[in-house]
Amino acid sequence: MDCIFCKIAKGEIKTRIVAETKKSLAFLDAFPLAPGHTLVIPKTHCAKIQDLSKEDNCDLFDLVHDVASKVDSLTGAVLLAVHNGKGAGQEIPHVHVHLVPRTEGDSAGAIHGMFAKRPAMSDSDFDKVLEKIK
Repeated sequence: MDCIFCKIAKGEIKTRIVAETKKSLAFLDAFPLAPGHTLVIPKTHCAKIQDLSKEDNCDLFDLVHDVASKVDSLTGAVLLAVHNGKGAGQEIPHVHVHLVPRTEGDSAGAIHGMFAKRPAMSDSDFDKVLEKIK
């Protein structure tokens, strides 16, 4: 497998490790959006969150919880983001959580600012989507 995150997890590629557990790894992003931008990954290769075992998922998000406080201490605000699949903007098909320190005026904005086209939904539309998700 030629996955850069798997290579990082195996120690084949040098990185700046922030924290580590038996199953997960947090390290500084090599192409940060802000100083302190950290990625948290499972050491097991999975493309999407729903592909993770419950154990790997719990370990990953326990580490996200711990590291988020550390990243938050840099600016007092941190964006947590997961792109879950190529259509969601995932560039590397290995689960990863971005922890990006935020500041007022950093030009990133709120999540609703990411979408230029937003659907107009009726109550019926909401009900149909709800049923599909359930």
